[in-house]
Amino acid sequence: MNDFINDLNDIQREAVINYNGPSLIIAGAGSGKTRVLTYRIAYMLTQGIAPGSVMALTFTNKAAKEMKERIAQLVSENESRRLWMGTFHSVFARILRLEAEATGYPSNYSIYDTQDAKNVVKQVIRDMQLDDLTYKANDVYGRISSAKNDLLTPDLYADSAMNKEDTSRRRPQIVEIYRQYAQRCFKAGAMDFDDILLNTYILFRKHPEILDKYQRFFRYILVDEYQDTNSAQYLIIKKLAAQRNNICVVGDDAQSIYAFRGARIENILNFRNDYPNYQIFKLERNYRSTQVIVNAANSLIEKNINRIQKEVFSENVEGEQIRVTGVNTDQEEGYVVAASILEMKYNQRLANKDFAILYRTNAQSRIFEEALRNRNIPYKIYGGLSFYERKEIKDVLAYGRLLVNPKDDEAFHRVINFPARGIGNTTIERLAKAANTAGISLWEAAISAEQLAPDIAPATRGKLHKFIGFMNEYAEKQNILNAYELLLELINATEIISLLKAEKTPENISRLENIDELLNAIQTFVKENSTNDGIVGLNQYLANVSLLTNADNDKPEDHDKVTVATVHQSKGLEFDVVYVVGLEENLFPSQMSFMYEKDLEEERRLFYVAITRARKNVFLSYAEVRFRYGSMSASAPSRFINEIDPKFLEFAGGSLAKSFKTKKSKPVYDFGRDNYSPSLKPFNSALNQANAEKLHTSSQNENTQIIKPGMMVEHVRFGIGKVLALDGNGADIKATIHFGDVGQKQLILKFAKLKIIK
Repeated sequence: MNDFINDLNDIQREAVINYNGPSLIIAGAGSGKTRVLTYRIAYMLTQGIAPGSVMALTFTNKAAKEMKERIAQLVSENESRRLWMGTFHSVFARILRLEAEATGYPSNYSIYDTQDAKNVVKQVIRDMQLDDLTYKANDVYGRISSAKNDLLTPDLYADSAMNKEDTSRRRPQIVEIYRQYAQRCFKAGAMDFDDILLNTYILFRKHPEILDKYQRFFRYILVDEYQDTNSAQYLIIKKLAAQRNNICVVGDDAQSIYAFRGARIENILNFRNDYPNYQIFKLERNYRSTQVIVNAANSLIEKNINRIQKEVFSENVEGEQIRVTGVNTDQEEGYVVAASILEMKYNQRLANKDFAILYRTNAQSRIFEEALRNRNIPYKIYGGLSFYERKEIKDVLAYGRLLVNPKDDEAFHRVINFPARGIGNTTIERLAKAANTAGISLWEAAISAEQLAPDIAPATRGKLHKFIGFMNEYAEKQNILNAYELLLELINATEIISLLKAEKTPENISRLENIDELLNAIQTFVKENSTNDGIVGLNQYLANVSLLTNADNDKPEDHDKVTVATVHQSKGLEFDVVYVVGLEENLFPSQMSFMYEKDLEEERRLFYVAITRARKNVFLSYAEVRFRYGSMSASAPSRFINEIDPKFLEFAGGSLAKSFKTKKSKPVYDFGRDNYSPSLKPFNSALNQANAEKLHTSSQNENTQIIKPGMMVEHVRFGIGKVLALDGNGADIKATIHFGDVGQKQLILKFAKLKIIK
């Protein structure tokens, strides 16, 4: 029955079968972490452990779903479905619904996504008549989120170092904004993502009898990506595991990269102090990458002091060296990477999905997007706008949220006048003022508008009552219609669909397709969760969908596209070929990391994650000059490149190539030679092409005064064009040029490398 453990290597098998007591599984990149966690749970079930007594926590719904499916294949679907497996937020949200009476929230509480939460913060700032430049909603929300991750309620925040820091920065009202924000969420029967963790912790602290119940209920606790846990997650897990100590955490300290959102690497580093009788299992064989990639990554990460010692190795092919390339400008970097992808696709018969371009900051994406578009290479921005963040989707779901929880003020705001019902902003403002004064929800204020808001015109009050009656009609159907049937009926009755169909613009067609896709998703959810216990209600679907993240949105149309992403967004992914770009000081590592060694170590771990996403090839690039903060500035290559053992690197162009050639530490590729190996040809030939174009540029172009209005010139990317005008003087002369294919461009002559057409 448990023959499946024979699929594992020796150390993986040891980690699977030794499931009693505290266990720390250190899983190097590509070492089969998910397989070990899945097999451990499946093996426990074959040993008679009841599925309902196992809590397994992940960071994405996608990861939880994949693990459940694997366990179902190894054991049975019935047992897999009974596991308490899901994200921290989904599992704890379930507990909070079960224990609603103790929390003071309704069991059908709403969950605000980030945009909903920011809208409430913005409204509080407006109502407090604060300067929205001093108190920016995004910044204030981030501050509140950080406080909750550190388990600071508004009262605790008032006495905290964070509040003192706010005062010193002349933002003393953040504590009051937090207090009013919390009150409004509670009044609306709503929690944001951070509240789920904070309220779970408070529930267990205030109600030891409830904590004791769950400590006895969960015999075994397993946590994935433990290095990414924050203070709240760590303390909740520690409380739940306190009675039995049957806790297994899986992670890799070398991949701890989320300190900016509260993750604490100390949680995994100090596991042995929390559980002195722990067992440790080190998964050190990398099944993903070539030996060169693994060894290069090892030589980098060993520079970190705060780490758990391990020796990751690969038994895959040795593989090719990592190519390091310096280019003149960030624009040229985009050109070279896109040209390289195009050549590798055809020379090595790779698909678009086999490539990834990874960078440190979102702002870097534009150049690569332009370069890929110019060569008709399909791409996707990973971690971009979520399907569930689209306006039409949020509008439809807001109707559902208001049905399930009429106190949900954000949902009320969203749908009260959509489609238009003649209920304007002035009415809503008067209603909100009445609701705040009475300490009730907008829905409740609308019901009693005659008494609470007499300044609202009688005709408008009639429209409010008509809307409430309309919603109540469908609310009564919640017990007889499943989630799909109810929402389909409701949105048809609102005429959202007919309004979009009335004007068949491309945008409206896209919105209709998205709503159709949403309905398909709801129908699928209903089918997958149907049992003999009753209908799958709208409340169940909303509880699930409110906790989805960007990582859970994998659309079929994106399956064969080049991935363009920040390194943070790429964690957990893998590709045949990875380009890590913008490797310059002050960019990667970030300038913000230079003050403290711990921050620099996190940047180094981030680079380690980038390299280890690759199966076969890694290309590193940097620009000697980059356009930043409105001007061109010189850049130095990242220190991290020099921290990799040079025997794993191949240098091609740029200042590093020159310095290593001078040191004669290893052969360096020369642009002018053709005796490179075929496997290196794609990237190097792209560089050759760029270099050849530079060599053919008129030597007179070094003197910017030679270029005159009326001249015909040729540019590497834009082709042939006519110089229309020159602006500026000295080294900063800009030329306005009209290129036949791409239109008018303004270029700085000293960087443009124009060839004069004689």
